[in-house]
Amino acid sequence: MSAFVRIAEPEDITNLTELMYEYIVGFYQNPGPPINNVHHLIRTLFDKQQGIQFVVEENGRLVGFATLYFTFSTMKADKIAVMNDLFVTEPYRDTELESQLFLACKNYCINQGYANMTWITSINNTRAQSFFNTMNAFQGKDWVHFSIN
Repeated sequence: MSAFVRIAEPEDITNLTELMYEYIVGFYQNPGPPINNVHHLIRTLFDKQQGIQFVVEENGRLVGFATLYFTFSTMKADKIAVMNDLFVTEPYRDTELESQLFLACKNYCINQGYANMTWITSINNTRAQSFFNTMNAFQGKDWVHFSIN
């Protein structure tokens, strides 16, 4: 198996779009956003100013991706990264490649001087929670997450 993690490149847009729809619609069962919106998001991340995407490539095919968005934390009075997505297709879950994808995000944050990397996952996604525990992450207990549409 010739697989590795790297930063997403413009040539990845078609394959990355397909993978993102598999994640959004297939895995999370959400409605698919318009393709133009997905392409705009991916292109925005190529400049690495507002965020960055990493991909897992195996034999020329993308099998996973992770997205970091850059913001600030008042509590830390510093810049932080939000790992909004970490997704690998079914055969790659609980594999070394999934760990490498997570570590690429973590190491990027360390190397770029971010105060921390934070993320959330579905309360029902116990597989992801188990994975994050193996990566020495800790589950926050002090905050309740809300959102509004």
